Amino acid sequence: MKANEPQMYDELKQEIHDYLMSFLTDERREKIDKVASLRTRYITVVLEDISNSHNISAVIRSCECLGVQDLHVIDNYRQFEVNPCVTQGSSDWVDVIRYDRPGSPNTDVCLDRLEAQGYSLISTTLQSPDVDLTDVPIDRKIALLFGNEENGLSETALRRSCMRMRIPMQGFTQSFNISVSTAISLHHLTSLLRKSSVRWQLTDAELLDLKYRWSKCAVNRGDAIERRCLLDRGIIKPE
Repeated sequence: MKANEPQMYDELKQEIHDYLMSFLTDERREKIDKVASLRTRYITVVLEDISNSHNISAVIRSCECLGVQDLHVIDNYRQFEVNPCVTQGSSDWVDVIRYDRPGSPNTDVCLDRLEAQGYSLISTTLQSPDVDLTDVPIDRKIALLFGNEENGLSETALRRSCMRMRIPMQGFTQSFNISVSTAISLHHLTSLLRKSSVRWQLTDAELLDLKYRWSKCAVNRGDAIERRCLLDRGIIKPE
């Protein structure tokens, strides 16, 4: 690969993005720019073997509303489907990374990937917690792990976590629903993050890639317009 190829690719991506955005109103363009600027990958969420698709869909919605771009879903035993009545379109704007290969150690695959990206693995559990949510440090990237509604996280996930966290409770009930737990945790941690001096924003390259993909989603027949641009430039060949 030549040294200038990545820059050329980004320039082309920027050009197509700008062309697609020209089909939108000024208000819509400003909204996309603002929302993208507030996205973060400093905090991410991992769901392990969640049995209720409504819960997963609600978590997607919470991630989107709170600016968390990535959601990692581990499916060792079942395949989930997004419930559009719950997500309310939020799944179009969040990256859901799935680990569902049959016979694969999907939990280890997911956690290996996150550790390689520099995340601290923090499990949410009632089993011998180390800290309350209010005491979780934000000096490193955080991956919050949430487990099955009935049995919680697997022994593998708990063993590999560097910290075990609980959400403080003031009532008789032992725990929140998982989607509520996720929303509370993300609201607290993202609020702390945005008030801190931590560099939580996306990189310039990530921001361009995100806005490029969003522009295709926001424009009617955006994929077809992108394909025509790439055909005109000889980047791809006609089928």
